[in-house]
Amino acid sequence: MSGDLEIDHGGAIAVDTEAMRDVGRRMTSLASHLEEARDAVMRARGIIVGAPGFAEQVDVGALEASRDRIGALRSEVDEASIGTLLMADAFEIVELRAEAEALAHTDAAAAAALEARIDRMVAADARIGAMADQLVAQWENERFEGLDTQWDMGELLPPFFTIGAFIGTTARLGHVLPGMTLKGDVEPVSVTTVKSSTPDAPPATLRGAFERMPKDASAQVAVEKLRFDDGSTKYMVYLKGTQNFVPWQAGGPEPWDMKSNAELYTGEKSASYQAVIDALHAAGAESGDTIGVVAHSQAGMIAVHMAMESSFDVEFVATAGSPTVGTFRDDQLAVQILHTDDVVGSMSGGGSPAGSGSPDSFIATRVADPNPGIQDLALAPHRFEPYLETAEMIDESDDPRAVALDDYWTRLGEAVSVERTEYHAERIR
Repeated sequence: MSGDLEIDHGGAIAVDTEAMRDVGRRMTSLASHLEEARDAVMRARGIIVGAPGFAEQVDVGALEASRDRIGALRSEVDEASIGTLLMADAFEIVELRAEAEALAHTDAAAAAALEARIDRMVAADARIGAMADQLVAQWENERFEGLDTQWDMGELLPPFFTIGAFIGTTARLGHVLPGMTLKGDVEPVSVTTVKSSTPDAPPATLRGAFERMPKDASAQVAVEKLRFDDGSTKYMVYLKGTQNFVPWQAGGPEPWDMKSNAELYTGEKSASYQAVIDALHAAGAESGDTIGVVAHSQAGMIAVHMAMESSFDVEFVATAGSPTVGTFRDDQLAVQILHTDDVVGSMSGGGSPAGSGSPDSFIATRVADPNPGIQDLALAPHRFEPYLETAEMIDESDDPRAVALDDYWTRLGEAVSVERTEYHAERIR
């Protein structure tokens, strides 16, 4: 597995703001305890020195050295605490700016109120604004790492591998904000069952979830209905990426094609999106039912819009190589995997500098294919297999958010039965 894995709450945000503030407050508390310990050592020294003949029995110099070490440690903890709280404020500035940008589409007054709050925070301490700017600038410099080092036939190829990044950053279509719903008419599709089965258990790892993509070559969607002891149900849906890349066949029977890619990226309803909704209904899901979505490539765009606008209660989203990223609710667990050298994934503009979703949500990035070669022409970093490797790296990570993801698999594992159906969809002509 190549490339170091990075897990962040958002592109420019290492951890959830409140989690960082909690660390800062604990460090402040530790500093006060260290000061108490330093005072205790000083009192002990005073007692020893004041007692006749006692000083000759105790190494007063060692006590003084301990006092000095504790004092120095307290100063270090104080400095670290101040820096941590400042960084939390900088993270909040990044988050507030992103939130204000999102609200500008739906609530101009609320966006203006956030901008005023940002101005007050920056006015109170100019360091906060500068740190926020630096965080975003660093993220912008690193978000497409690896794209410019892919194979170009000795500079004979045009800048093909940076096209996605150019589109993502200039068109600004790769970040779906609240209120941005799919528009246009729905193309009619037919959804038919390919096969049904009863797996022993739901997925227990992130890689295991991605590996539950439809097994049959003709199926694009798999839906699993999970039943629990209390009579409740949940649905997990697994969505393949683009199945037909041929431009002149776009709009044909295959809904997972370049026509749907273009439609979803530009905010239009696609046959593939409608096929997923129809497949869920065919599996028994109704409006308000709890859904988890696992998706690769084009299907990542479907997953984003399902989470943000469908009638289902989407509690979990895992995307790999999606050309768009979403703005998820605070109660939605979102795992977004992006290879920074993935041309398709770069159309998201590198993701978002701020996080969204629950505090345990995260964006995982790495360079999937750092060695230039002819495989770059086949978009090797975007292929499903490298994303499976990244999912496995997340499973093995000791990052607290990756560890917290295990809680979701544990809850799914409480299901007493699983009914799985794979579906094939076609446009109706």
